[in-house]
Amino acid sequence: MENRKRPFESVSAPDDSFTTPVKRGSAVRHQDSNYMQWGVDQTCRFLQREGLGKWEDTFREQKITGVSLRYLDDDNLEKIGIKCLGDRLEILHSLKKLWQIVAEPNKVFNDPIHGHVEIHPLLIKIIDTPQFQRLRNLKQLGGAYFVFPGASHNRFEHSIGVGYLAGRLVQALNDRQPELLISRRDILCVQIAGLCHDLGHGPFSHMFDGMFIPRARPEITWKHETASLAMFDYLVSDNNLKPVMEQHGLVLPEDLDFIKEQIAGPLDDDAAQGQWPYKGRPEDKSFLYEIVANKRNGIDVDKWDYFARDCYHLGIQNNFDYRRFLKFARVCEVDGQKHICTRDKEVGNLYDMFHTRNCLHRRAYQHKVCNIIETMITEAFLKADKHILVEGSGGRKFNLSTAIDDMEAYTKLTDHVFEQILHSSSPELAEARQILRNIICRHLYKCLGQTQAAKPMNIPQEEIHNWEAELANAIPQTGAQDVSLQPEDFIVSVIYMDYGMKEKNPINNVRFYCKDDPDKAIMIRKNQVSQLLPEQFAEQLIRVYCKKTDEISLDAAKKKFVQWCMNKNFSKPQNGDIIAPELTPLKASWSNDDCEGRARGVLSLGVNGQKGRKALTYS
Repeated sequence: MENRKRPFESVSAPDDSFTTPVKRGSAVRHQDSNYMQWGVDQTCRFLQREGLGKWEDTFREQKITGVSLRYLDDDNLEKIGIKCLGDRLEILHSLKKLWQIVAEPNKVFNDPIHGHVEIHPLLIKIIDTPQFQRLRNLKQLGGAYFVFPGASHNRFEHSIGVGYLAGRLVQALNDRQPELLISRRDILCVQIAGLCHDLGHGPFSHMFDGMFIPRARPEITWKHETASLAMFDYLVSDNNLKPVMEQHGLVLPEDLDFIKEQIAGPLDDDAAQGQWPYKGRPEDKSFLYEIVANKRNGIDVDKWDYFARDCYHLGIQNNFDYRRFLKFARVCEVDGQKHICTRDKEVGNLYDMFHTRNCLHRRAYQHKVCNIIETMITEAFLKADKHILVEGSGGRKFNLSTAIDDMEAYTKLTDHVFEQILHSSSPELAEARQILRNIICRHLYKCLGQTQAAKPMNIPQEEIHNWEAELANAIPQTGAQDVSLQPEDFIVSVIYMDYGMKEKNPINNVRFYCKDDPDKAIMIRKNQVSQLLPEQFAEQLIRVYCKKTDEISLDAAKKKFVQWCMNKNFSKPQNGDIIAPELTPLKASWSNDDCEGRARGVLSLGVNGQKGRKALTYS
């Protein structure tokens, strides 16, 4: 693996015998980490501490402040009157300490994705808290572990990976463009934001905020990023980390705001139109907000880690290599703001990156069995909601859906809830317990098929309930109907697939630079890249499941589903010719579905109305 570093440097005795290893660390002091805010007096005090006091008058005469130090090189030192080469080298050696990241011994993690990674001591303080350790018990891919045996990884290792990659990217920009004046404070804050960006995830990750909370508490709009901010504040206060942060050179509360803004965006929603909305860093450091969670185009270190980590554990090939992006990333000015750009020749690789994201959703995250298992877990949690109590602040009790209102209670909420229900003996949890037992014993709801509307629709929860009733009432034009199916026997699942920015092409929000003019940002249109790229960047899939799994009920439900697709003028289900071959020829437009699909830019996987041939489906 690239960039594997030894955590200790051995010190050899004069007789070449080995002595106790000495921990690695630089000589930079914590009070020097904020050097770019120094005035002339503070700069001169630094010279005195470094034993360079004889040059104090020269620095005062030239009015050299902390910002000026970053621009001092050998030529400039000679120009201001420091003629001896040895003196200039001694000054440059002392100045170099100011922008080194490592200020004291780091700890080393051996990560299967990134190799041996060094973690700053302040990040270790954060990792060694109950709020962060909670992430060890939250599956990264939620219910996918019940489908993919290797998907056992957790939010804990992903968060460490994101913190590490955040440091790699900001340091790459710092090394390539020292004129950006990236400080050690900036680097630490970016790393902390990467480390803490997922603190707010609930049991089974996205299932909790995407499926459970919307059904348990439909009156609120809640995202895990909201909880990440609250959990971060609770982590800092509960573990008394503010003094530790200040010891490591952070300035509070400014840096705390900066960390939280990187995770969830501007904290002040009332900022005037056109005004810089962030408090943590000024507009000339706008590029720092594109590292952890890039709201501009979605290219960020969070994706880099979960692409690599999820593909590794799922057994899926990852076609995107973040190391190449690191080599070409630089900051250019775009419309008065500084943004992270990459080389023009990398545009194809970025399309591959978003294609990889889409493939992961199709093959894993939105796998039809993963989808239904998470639906079943959600149903079990809803039935158990009022009966699972967690103690929070002040001894108050919270249930599953209200624990998000109290971070002390939420800290205790992990995937363990599944086993708590499964192994309970409480009569109140009997229904929830049976649903989870069905998952364990693989008695799952069955997928009737997948279809699409002619164009994307806005589908509220009420409309989904209406569709379930329509499915139950659908009467196939052929075939006997001697089975009674109710609306509650059907589950309609609406899935959105896109490149990360709904129907928009995210590459339109990326800027590039050319080799001959690396400071000029340019835009590259899709038709300049390839004629084989997608015409559309989002689609809506409609899946229908049936809770009854006996053969007779399932056969009737499949015919009702195909008839419902005909009634709604939806596309022919992928396996429509198999599950209801007598129905599909009755709809004339389905006989040329493949041509219509190509006209819409969507590939239909149906079988053109031929009976008896197996439809192509995802396994």
